[in-house]
Amino acid sequence: MQPSSLTPTPPQELRATALACLLEPDPATKVAMVAAMAEAEAELALDARAPLAPTGAVPGRPERPELVPPRLVGRRSMITPEGRAMLVHALAHIEFNAMNLALDALWRFPDLPFEYYTDWLRVAKEEATHFAMLQAHLQVLGHTYGDFPGHDSLWEMVDKTRGDVLARMALVPRTLEARGLDAIPPLRAKLAQAGDLAAAAILDIILRDEVGHVEIGNRWYGYLCDQRGLELRATYAELALRYEAPTLRGPFNLEARRRAGFSELELSDLPS
Repeated sequence: MQPSSLTPTPPQELRATALACLLEPDPATKVAMVAAMAEAEAELALDARAPLAPTGAVPGRPERPELVPPRLVGRRSMITPEGRAMLVHALAHIEFNAMNLALDALWRFPDLPFEYYTDWLRVAKEEATHFAMLQAHLQVLGHTYGDFPGHDSLWEMVDKTRGDVLARMALVPRTLEARGLDAIPPLRAKLAQAGDLAAAAILDIILRDEVGHVEIGNRWYGYLCDQRGLELRATYAELALRYEAPTLRGPFNLEARRRAGFSELELSDLPS
């Protein structure tokens, strides 16, 4: 019996498997490939020095959603079912990109400790689960992923930092993903107030997991600063300026940021 196209047999090396998942354009197939990779983790070897190169567009993604500037994505009113669907779609788009960024962090950067790769495998698995939950709920709302436009801001920073793992850890998980720690609670409240308790419950799961994802970014950023003899806060400020990271704006979820590994000094650096 031939295996289903949604349950492909992964290659036998972890970073190569992650790259194969990243290149897959179909969201359902990508989710299934990530799940298969995570399930096979114990059997997959790791070659941290293997020279890998993409054989297709990075990242692989479907023709839709159409990618537009953030200001053109559209308003997400909670008053109408379509407005709630637009918000759930925007969240699904974020999680699809987050799955891709975890896969990219996993395959792209060589010569790191074994735990770095297993940490990002965990992130990829959880982001894939988040996307699948949101996609399923979107279908309950009468829509599917791709029905509304999306923007590419998250992946743009992933691409900017492709040449330096230190910049990647500084500016993607501990900057852009950390913004999710601040944004999720008010979005959850709006969805619950609108009566969409199922979507609110999904956001509870996402917030719980995202604390761990930001902590992984914080931990490896600290490790890399130590390895290079760099001061953590000054280096972050320099990288944010060099790569034109977005300006952070409150209110901030300080409790979640503390659980994600930000120090009190780092929290004091946030704009008031």
